[in-house]
Amino acid sequence: MTVDPQTTADIDLIQRILPHRYPFLLIDKVRDIEAFKSAVGIKNVTVNEPHFQGHFPGVPIMPGVTIVEAMAQTAAVMVGVSADLADKNFLVYFMGIDSCKFRRKVVPGDVLELQVTTLRGKPGGKVWKFEGRAEVEGELACECSFTAMMDLPQGAA
Repeated sequence: MTVDPQTTADIDLIQRILPHRYPFLLIDKVRDIEAFKSAVGIKNVTVNEPHFQGHFPGVPIMPGVTIVEAMAQTAAVMVGVSADLADKNFLVYFMGIDSCKFRRKVVPGDVLELQVTTLRGKPGGKVWKFEGRAEVEGELACECSFTAMMDLPQGAA
């Protein structure tokens, strides 16, 4: 009997993979995980998030850097699910962000879809490169490529 690969991560699994917590855990779930290749993160944008107090008072707009961070968290969960890294003290660090462009505002009430695809990286590898697109209702909000270093636990695949 073969076991189907896991294709989704709910908030519980996300928190078992990522060390991030409120207010810096920026994704609510990850779906359509294709092992080590791609995934779609979901971020429900709410007015209760702390950055909206200052960005900008009376005109809340999600900061671009948090959109890019949400894409990176989606990529980390995709790798974490693919390599079975839940509860294993997995850390990921940005190494670079390239060709980043913002195309529309992201505001409270939006549902941000964070599509990430692996451009370079392999199971057990430390340096990975991803392409990311953030969309709201099919409209492009942000796109970029980013490089990350995976700090894999001792003995992890």
